[in-house]
Amino acid sequence: MSDNVNAYPAADGVAPDRWASALHLFDNGAGVPHEETVAERWERARLLFEARDYSGAAKLLAAVVEEVPEQTGPRLLLARAYYHSAQLRRAEEQLRQIVERDPVEHYAHLMLGRTLQRQGREGEAEPWLRMAGAFAGELPEDA
Repeated sequence: MSDNVNAYPAADGVAPDRWASALHLFDNGAGVPHEETVAERWERARLLFEARDYSGAAKLLAAVVEEVPEQTGPRLLLARAYYHSAQLRRAEEQLRQIVERDPVEHYAHLMLGRTLQRQGREGEAEPWLRMAGAFAGELPEDA
């Protein structure tokens, strides 16, 4: 037996035998699979987002938002994941829901303005960006 780590043959993915054993790491006893909680999915989605896997994060976050629709954090991260994965209409939909529920969520105003800009809708973006600026304490130049 070799102690050399490099002696293990590399493959294009996880070796099937290692994957099969990994599937049971989180079993709740003999053969009872671990059911992931909303908090665990939220954390996994945040890790995917940080790793810039925006589409993967969006898929997980959509399920989290469906389970806890009243929470702003997951919905805002979902909007950001949609924005970064160029799903701009979906990002806009989530952001409009956030500002409807929480009109002082300044980052949602900024993101909504940027999302509309990115879609070429400058006129619609302007009031949202002005509002975000006002929340940040920026005064208009003509004031």
